[in-house]
Amino acid sequence: MTDTTGRPGTPGPAVPHGPGTPQAPGTPQKPTPSRAPAAALLRTAADLGAFAPRKGPRAVVMTMGALHEGHATLIRAARAAAGPDGQVVVTVFVNPLQFGEAADLERYPRTLDADLAVAGSAGADAVFAPSVDEVYPGGEPQVRISAGPMGERLEGASRPGHFDGMLTVVAKLLHLTRPDAAFFGQKDAQQLALIRRMVRDLNFPVEIVGVETVREPDGLALSSRNRFLDAEERHTALALSRALFAARDRLAAQQALHARAQTTSATTGRAAALTALGEARAAADTQAVALARPVDGPSAVRAAALLILDDAAAGQPPLALDYLALVDPADFTEIPDDRTTGEAILAVAARVGRTRLIDNIPLTFGATT
Repeated sequence: MTDTTGRPGTPGPAVPHGPGTPQAPGTPQKPTPSRAPAAALLRTAADLGAFAPRKGPRAVVMTMGALHEGHATLIRAARAAAGPDGQVVVTVFVNPLQFGEAADLERYPRTLDADLAVAGSAGADAVFAPSVDEVYPGGEPQVRISAGPMGERLEGASRPGHFDGMLTVVAKLLHLTRPDAAFFGQKDAQQLALIRRMVRDLNFPVEIVGVETVREPDGLALSSRNRFLDAEERHTALALSRALFAARDRLAAQQALHARAQTTSATTGRAAALTALGEARAAADTQAVALARPVDGPSAVRAAALLILDDAAAGQPPLALDYLALVDPADFTEIPDDRTTGEAILAVAARVGRTRLIDNIPLTFGATT
């Protein structure tokens, strides 16, 4: 499901981020049109069942349409995984369970003809674009998937019930398409974590593949929402990625200093040992190494990011921070300040003008690089 809303050129209200919007460096916002054949259009489960028999694995990419280069990146990854004998199916379904207001649902762009061309150009064999009645016969489902406590944190706290609706439609589409693998963007990290947890907890026979975040040349995470930013707002919005990169660089520098401290002889003074290594500023390096304790990692990471976000909050137009969270990727609980090893995700959400943006970056504590 995608994160676009409103009419082109007109800022619209925030709508749910959804499955299938990855992001990575240097990729333009819109895919270049191609003369490649459009993917086959399938409207019903019966159409999907009657589609060309599989000769290899089936890979699925789930979207809410309005496809852009981020989705194309997912489709290409799915194509590479499925191979020439496999199938790639892209789902296009605007899921009403993910929208808090009916007006937002009505404004969501429907661009199926363009989606078929983008999907075909990127390597999809078919686009499954069912109606609401096909997915939810008899109306909204009375039985739904619950996202549990993880679904109430961060994005879930901002949009109560959103992840329940997302998981419900993902479960339905997995049953309908019966893929061997499903591809989702890492930009929506909490969504990806919840889908993986659902598949594991409920024994879905499918591999969930995360695709690296695609970024525009200036570092802004690729999103259909970026079109709603004017020049000044876009400049402010760059604070999200800059904050994440600053935190990553701060952690890398701290861990490099700590690694140097571990290799410095314990039987000589710090300054003397560093001087022997050819350091020009032994005294300053001695202090830096002494301060490079691994327990400073989480707090230093947060502080480096907040420094940039606070500066953007004082700018014009200002950035309104929703959250900055350093979380465990397994359950999205906050990383404690004494964490010295392990994986983490630094996630941020903020509003610039009327546009709400999210971004994140993976981090590894205790790395020796």
